[in-house]
Amino acid sequence: MKFGGCIIGTEVKSFKDLQVWQKAILLVTRIYRVTARFPADETYGLTAQLRRAAVSVPSNIAEGHGRLTRGEYKHFLGQARGSLCEIHTQLTIASNLNYIPKKDSDELMCESEELSKMLHGLLRALGS
Repeated sequence: MKFGGCIIGTEVKSFKDLQVWQKAILLVTRIYRVTARFPADETYGLTAQLRRAAVSVPSNIAEGHGRLTRGEYKHFLGQARGSLCEIHTQLTIASNLNYIPKKDSDELMCESEELSKMLHGLLRALGS
């Protein structure tokens, strides 16, 4: 496994090759689409917070991949996991306020859970 790779035996030339980054990009896209239906008075509130947290996930994966040390990489992957926790919290709030249909909320929660597991696996693969 090369440094920065997520699959043993597979060469990763760019963060774009990481499945976890690709799935994070899809999550961002879906969150932008869902939040577009939020009330206008949430533009600078929950909409912005949720979008910012979502964008943070693939951005931190990419930034960590570009860092020089394994420790730095792990730090940024940890930041990405933290952003996923923010997303869970914000989706729960949006669902409680009926800004988002339960089906959409459940699907986004599942996607973010899967991403969290993938990040955990990548962190484990990078070792201590």
